[in-house]
Amino acid sequence: MTDLQIPAPDWRILLVDDEPTQRLIMARLLKRAGYEVETASNGKEALQKIEAGDFHLMITDWEMPEMDGIALCSALRSSQTKGYVYTILLTARDAIEHVVTGLQSGADDYLTKPVIEPELIARLSTGKRIVTLERSLRHANEENRRLSITDPLTGAYNRRYLMEQLPREIERAARYERQLSVIMCDVDHFKKINDTHGHLAGDDVLRWFVTHLQKGVRACDWVARYGGEEFVIVLPETTVANAGTAAEHLRREVSVGQFNSGALQFDVTASFGVSGWRAIVPPGATLDALMTKCDAGVYASKAAGRNRVTVEGMD
Repeated sequence: MTDLQIPAPDWRILLVDDEPTQRLIMARLLKRAGYEVETASNGKEALQKIEAGDFHLMITDWEMPEMDGIALCSALRSSQTKGYVYTILLTARDAIEHVVTGLQSGADDYLTKPVIEPELIARLSTGKRIVTLERSLRHANEENRRLSITDPLTGAYNRRYLMEQLPREIERAARYERQLSVIMCDVDHFKKINDTHGHLAGDDVLRWFVTHLQKGVRACDWVARYGGEEFVIVLPETTVANAGTAAEHLRREVSVGQFNSGALQFDVTASFGVSGWRAIVPPGATLDALMTKCDAGVYASKAAGRNRVTVEGMD
């Protein structure tokens, strides 16, 4: 279901009013119109509920104790919410300066009391259109961001993400005196796989390989395609010794998990190079030094016969 197909019962309104009878009347009206309604008696309580839940719309009275509607609208626009909350301010004040004050505080619309039901429902429909467009745009932006950092073949992060994010991981670990290690791995005899079975089969092997890597690491670890059949796994909060153990686990899982696709069935192995710091990441640690050590580890594993792990620790 797309954002443009949100059914009416999923539209959640936060109704904010300090007067219990008015809250009850308004809540019944909104529920008859098909909205899910939650209530708050003042702005402070409303903000707490917005932080805890996901609301599409808010209707708030102006005059309330503790935090009035104007202060609530201002605080809402200054806060980080899960999505845009379209806000209608209700008040008996109808002078133009009051309208201006209300809109300048962050309200999207302004209605004077007593509220006329068809007008309120029409204003809410306008709010639904705006919220739908905002959330659709945000979803599209998030998807574009995801695609820009994802390898389209394997679903792992791409090299761009690796080269942007890994230096940040190194810097963060050095600043807070934490641990960090990296595993580099290369599918053995990948050219032979392509030459023997075709490039489509080679693509399937890479996808299969990444699936095994992602299943074999922790939620805080992440996998990126470094290039061709070579991948990098970043392990925050991990010593090089523990990273070596993790790499051996991955190597074993890949080597025993025979590739099987249609009529094709054959063994796949990989060579691993592990590097990181034996203790905390020191100030001035660099991406180049880390990757050079990992690459040397992969080369050593290949030279020693492939399908093995070589650890190149750093002090």
